[in-house]
Order: sequence, then structure tokens, then C-alpha cells
Amino acid sequence: MIEFINIQNFKTLLNASFPLGNLNLFSGLNGMGKSTLVQSLLLLRQSYERNTLKTKGLLLNGDYVNIGTGKDALSSFSEQEEIIFTIKWLEKEQPTRFEFDYQHDSDLLPLRKSGIDGDSELLSLFNSNFQYLCADRLGPQSHHQLSEFHIRDLKSLGHHGEFAVHFIAVNGAKDLEIEALRHQKAVSGTLLSNIEAWMSDITPGLKIKAVAQPQFNSVSLSYSFNQGKDTTEDFKPQNVGFGLSYVLPVVTSILSAAKGDLLIIENPESHLHPAGQSLMGKLCSIAANNGVQLIVESHSDHFLNGIRVAVKQKVVAADDVKVFFLQRDVHNSIHASEVMYPNIDDEGRIDCWPEGFFDQWDKELDHLL
Repeated sequence: MIEFINIQNFKTLLNASFPLGNLNLFSGLNGMGKSTLVQSLLLLRQSYERNTLKTKGLLLNGDYVNIGTGKDALSSFSEQEEIIFTIKWLEKEQPTRFEFDYQHDSDLLPLRKSGIDGDSELLSLFNSNFQYLCADRLGPQSHHQLSEFHIRDLKSLGHHGEFAVHFIAVNGAKDLEIEALRHQKAVSGTLLSNIEAWMSDITPGLKIKAVAQPQFNSVSLSYSFNQGKDTTEDFKPQNVGFGLSYVLPVVTSILSAAKGDLLIIENPESHLHPAGQSLMGKLCSIAANNGVQLIVESHSDHFLNGIRVAVKQKVVAADDVKVFFLQRDVHNSIHASEVMYPNIDDEGRIDCWPEGFFDQWDKELDHLL
């Protein structure tokens, strides 16, 4: 588990610290630097996977993220031509420091110092106990990619959720790793049964059919619905609500997680109605309370409120939830992000509400009342 991250001279983060918990919510106006923290972790992972992190340096372009070259990575107002990431893991006694030199036109920043050692593969950031789902996930389609390597060896759903349907086809009959994630209306403790149960809170009566078709190197996906005592015919995903297919990888990643896993999810609530957005906050809270670490970027006040209610209902401890609000002072001569730390107490109350922090509804009410 990652306990603490400090980022120096990377994009808009000149010197920013993030004390993490099990459930970490990053928020802020567009372009304030929310994604920069996520990108720093993805850069380390993709450099580790490409075997550059230990001896060569930080790979700026790869499977997880594409930054560009050194001039795109270094903070505009940095006084030093270096980028430094410092991470404190629960599993390690001392913080691990990664230092990289600046090269203007290179997509590989030379290594100055690396904390990588023989135990690094035990850390969730660098092993298969890791899942990343970007905001640009796959929309509705009848056929999805098939990859035995990704789902069996990497245990990956794909950054865009492209292997989620294949993962369900192979692992749907297996029991959940975390019993607390079992939905009270699920007919069994299997992954598929619980995906259907949780997603039925979004669209009532949902049934999912995922069938691998190795001869075509694809997996088919269709939906049906319980209607009274009967079940409807199968429907193509294209003819069912867009949000179902968009959130399917998110629900699958959380329900298939085990204690010690690290999930990075961008906008888990996208394309869902308000109740569905709140439900995602509750689901993330249950996972966090059972040893899964989640780093989530969201613009949704419903998602935040789902977490707040979960805290008040003792679904997750307040101390395990960390909220970060990033902002930038346009009147300041330095183009850099400032990090605020709103705190949620045991009753789900938030101690400070910076300007722009999930306050739009209150502003609209001022005009309506």
C-alpha cells in the first residue's frame, strides 16, 4: 500500500505532497493537475515494465501514458532541471526516491537515482495486483478483444476496459475474493452473479452473457433483463443504455479485487444517473474497507456523497478516506497547482469547502431560491 507521495517539478506540481489512505479521491476544476498524480504512478509502472526504471530512466511514452518529451514533463517554473518522485510504501521502512535528469527533446529522462530493488515486485504498483482504467473506456459493442495473456498472466482488464468481457467469461463462475463485496440480492457468491446484482441497482433486473469465441479471437457480450417471472431476449449492448457498458469494467475491477490490490480509476461514475454515481462511491468504500487501495479521479458530487454516506454508516472508516482538491491561482505569476485537503469526519461531514469544490449545486440554488 502507498502511504505517501511527494512530486517535485512534474508538470504543474512543483512540490506537492499526498498522504494517501485506502480510498483516495482527487477533484478540482479541469486542468488543475488532478491527472498529474496518476500520471506519475503510471510513468513509474510503464518504465518498470519496459525495464528502464532500474538502470536507464523514466520512459515518458508507453502503454499507460504519453507525456511527450522532457519539455512537456518538467514544470515550467522549476528552478532545478530534475523531476523527483518520493513514495512511502507500507511494506518498506524508508521512503523510496526516484530522481531523473531533464532532457528537453528526449522521451527518456536519464536516471539519477532509483529506489528499485529486488523486493519491488512485491509492491502492487509493479506487480499484477494492479488495475488501471482510464476515462476513455470502451462504449457499447457486441464483440470484445480476447487475450489470455492479459487476463490470466497480468490479471488486467485493459486500460480502456477492452478485456473486461473476456475476464468475465473466464472468471465469472469464481467466488469473490472479498466476501464483503457480495451484494445482498446476489443469487450466489460468484463474480458474475455479483456484477449483475450491483449493476441491477443501476438498471433493474440486468443479466449479462459473456461468451468467449476463440475461433474468432473475440468475446461476445449481450444483456437481458428479468421481467416478472420471465427473462427477456438478449439485447445487443448498442441497444441498451450507454452507461452500462461504460461502467462494466469499473464494477468488474472492484468486485474482482483482493486485499492489497491497487486500483486507479478515472471517472468511475461517467454516464450514470445520480443514484448510480452514488452507488459507485459506496462500492469503492466497501472495497477500501477490506484492504483494497483505490486512487480515483472524479467530478461527481454524487460519487463524493456516496462515500460520505458510507463513512456515516460505518461502511468505511473516515481515516481511510482521503480527499484532495487541486486548484491554481490565476493571479499568481507561477503556473503551479496548490493542493487542498478537505477532511471527512465520522459523520460524513467535510470540514472545508474551497471555491470550486463540489459547490455548483449550492451556487445554482442561490439563483433558484
